[in-house]
Amino acid sequence: MQTKPFRIGTRGSPLALAQAHEARDRLMAAHGLPEEMFEIVVLSTKGDRITDRSLAEIGGKGLFTEELEQQLTSGDLDIAVHSAKDMPTRLPEGLCLSAYLPREDVRDAVIGRTAPKLIDLPHGATVGSSSLRRQALIRRMRPDIKVITFRGLVETRLRKLQEGQVDATLLALAGLKRLGKVDVITDILAAETFPPAPAQGAICIESRTSDARIDALLAPINDTATFDTVSCERAFLAALDGSCRTPIGGYAICEGDQVRFSGLIITPDGRNQHAVSVDGHRRDAAALGTRAGQEIRARAGSSFFDDWS
Repeated sequence: MQTKPFRIGTRGSPLALAQAHEARDRLMAAHGLPEEMFEIVVLSTKGDRITDRSLAEIGGKGLFTEELEQQLTSGDLDIAVHSAKDMPTRLPEGLCLSAYLPREDVRDAVIGRTAPKLIDLPHGATVGSSSLRRQALIRRMRPDIKVITFRGLVETRLRKLQEGQVDATLLALAGLKRLGKVDVITDILAAETFPPAPAQGAICIESRTSDARIDALLAPINDTATFDTVSCERAFLAALDGSCRTPIGGYAICEGDQVRFSGLIITPDGRNQHAVSVDGHRRDAAALGTRAGQEIRARAGSSFFDDWS
């Protein structure tokens, strides 16, 4: 029987802490354990410390996970809680994504200062975003808009917006909901026309592979629909070697025992794109994502990816 607290690793941002607390609360409820049986351990990551450059410039998604994964591997942490869209498709040897919490809304939200919707912004307006996917999709919608890199905590980005540094910014609707900040939203973009990042809106839990004690701890809180849809989306990313350097959108939906996936690749300037849709049985979710990635790569041709790295 466990006598010392389970150690839950997380980044220190308000959103990361909200996600870690949600994971802890679900574990407490699932196992009837008191709060003192869980210790939340806050670690600073390179991605948190470097905020003046895009993730593509400084190394990609692993910048938000490396420090946590080192302590998972060493045994100093029992689990780590992450935003699933921050996770590289290749994890360190001996680690796995063992559970997902029920997914929030996958869509992107607009926070507009000079107009509520992207389509209504003044000609030549400036929009801030750190996501190459969002930047490319904005340029597809409004080629006249100037898009600038806009990193930092949600609170930091909202402050920069209010200071007038940009006319609008985009953030994940899920994060704004978890932070209780839905009142700042001026528009919500449909996933069909503005596809989200793969795994957007999902909280994942990373642990050591084949750790039976931790597997038993996490099993009751794993949401199988989220597990299947995100597994499909991450397989799509992996087939395209997707990272923060690549503008890729995609989302899957479970309907009974079926899963339906839609994906998009787009050049950074927003001018060229290829879309794909597949569906099949949920047990084949990851294989469907792989197939979609392979199909869209073959259709686009190798030259489509030349400017991505």
